[in-house]
Amino acid sequence: MRAPGKRKLRRTAPATISARLSDHIRLETQADGNILACFDDHSLPLGKLSVDAAKRARELPTGLPLAGFAQQDRTVDKEVDLLVRRLAQRGLLEFRLGHERGGADCVVIEPQLPDYWPQMPKLGAAETVVLSRFAYLRRRGNEMVLESPRAGALFRIGDPDIASALATLATPQKISRLRQQKGFPGTELLALLVDCQILFKIDAGSQHGLRLAEGDDDLVLWDFHDLLFHTRSTEGRQANPLGGLYPYAGLIPPPPAVRPRWPGKKIDLRQLSDVPPGTLSPFARLLRERHSTRDFDDRQPITLAELARFLDSTARIRSKWKSKADLGDDGPVVEYAARPYPAGGGAYELELYLAVANCEGLARGFYHYDADRHALVPIPVRAPAFDALLAGAEFAMGAPAAPQILITVAARFGRVSWKYSSVAYSLILKDVGVLLQTLCLMATDMGLGGCAIGTNNIDLFEKMTEVEFHVEGPVGQFALGRGGKPEACG
Repeated sequence: MRAPGKRKLRRTAPATISARLSDHIRLETQADGNILACFDDHSLPLGKLSVDAAKRARELPTGLPLAGFAQQDRTVDKEVDLLVRRLAQRGLLEFRLGHERGGADCVVIEPQLPDYWPQMPKLGAAETVVLSRFAYLRRRGNEMVLESPRAGALFRIGDPDIASALATLATPQKISRLRQQKGFPGTELLALLVDCQILFKIDAGSQHGLRLAEGDDDLVLWDFHDLLFHTRSTEGRQANPLGGLYPYAGLIPPPPAVRPRWPGKKIDLRQLSDVPPGTLSPFARLLRERHSTRDFDDRQPITLAELARFLDSTARIRSKWKSKADLGDDGPVVEYAARPYPAGGGAYELELYLAVANCEGLARGFYHYDADRHALVPIPVRAPAFDALLAGAEFAMGAPAAPQILITVAARFGRVSWKYSSVAYSLILKDVGVLLQTLCLMATDMGLGGCAIGTNNIDLFEKMTEVEFHVEGPVGQFALGRGGKPEACG
């Protein structure tokens, strides 16, 4: 009798990736060949296509395999590739991973970054992968989504077997072993997850912990909830609606401006605190005069001398010293550098970056404020990125024009998270609030206009500075300049 051989694994056809229009998007072809992406009451021009390319584009509502035009051997392939990339950059596209066209969606990829494009790095059978500690699976409406604050895309999981298989990757698994398991999600999905840093490769023989193996020292310092909060409460690394959209206006009435009174006898303080206006202290008067300015007088811009005085009074380093960390005699020596405002633990992790649009005596450009030397250091950036930064601030303020100077407050996150566990990002945001109030009051004291801005684009800042978003990133913005007509307090 013939000896039993090894059981051969059943091979399945590789899954294919298809580009597909998002549900609310439709394409319209005009008589002259121009293509429009239409959604709600808006339309977006995407360029002109040949008859053959327009015919291929009709497959986008159901899914157009990327492999069908990836080689770009023909002119029509180049046209379709350009169209699909334009749709992706504008957030109008998703990618389907599956074996059958028109079948049920097992996995759908939703880009979160404008420049995301599916990539599948090679995975060998002997390699070991594990889930990132930043990865999480949650319910979104009637769907399950797998995502991470580090990922350029989220993954909509439509097959429960795939979700179960991914759960086993909470512990490191060899690719060869995964292939033998029931419900193996396929090498293609694993590769896509590695590309998005939802999975990462490890050396099976490494003695280091998974936290150290996942990334650089700056990433080690982040807690899961802090990095999630940072990326999901800012622009740049998510595709969710953001800003003053009144999402619950039709469901819940607006909360009152003043809290309902507690029951009980009140102690009236007005007779004790009311003083004639002329006897107010300079600081109390400053607090009452503070207001937001969104309209700036570009005929009389802020001067370099005024900017120098403003930065000197609000952000310049006043003293430096060293002290041992409170870890006993063997504790490391920590450096400190105090500024004019208070900061949690004396970390002073905040840095100022200035986008100067209109300042007398200072060239238009992007600068870092060196708080130690009290100097501005120019940073070369591309004009489209610089203009996008100013345009974002203008839109966020609802202003008629960009501010004369836009100050981006960035945090060197490790300065706080090296010491504080679980509360690091919360402390950083408290520090930002303190600094923004300091900037507001100084602008008022100097007769300048200022306005705190509630949004930041962390992806744009990363591209402008070439510093990874988890190392240093924006946590606040402030518009500064010579104010126009006075506005209501806000």
